[in-house]
Amino acid sequence: MTRGRPFTCLVTTDAELRRLNRDFRKKDYATDVLSFPSRQSLGFLGDIAISFDLARTNAAEHGHTVRREVEILMLHGVLHLLGMDHENDAGQMARAENKWRAALGLPRGLIARVSS
Repeated sequence: MTRGRPFTCLVTTDAELRRLNRDFRKKDYATDVLSFPSRQSLGFLGDIAISFDLARTNAAEHGHTVRREVEILMLHGVLHLLGMDHENDAGQMARAENKWRAALGLPRGLIARVSS
């Protein structure tokens, strides 16, 4: 039986996500989730950072709990840690997000929100 691969997840403020986005992606704005894949090949996936502030706003906008929104953001981040990139993959990440979202009982994911 195989097991999942570990990753870390920081839930923090818009200000911290803005700083991370600026420092690592050269984009000076807050975002809801950032992923930092591991450069090691020891099984560790990497790190995810989630904005609690944006998660709370998104949850209210989409009619579910903040916890549920953090789960949606975490799924999105993990798919990025696995090397997927919805901006350049002809729908591969969107299909994976939909599959896992359904399996986990999560509402509409980030890619679907942007696409509609």
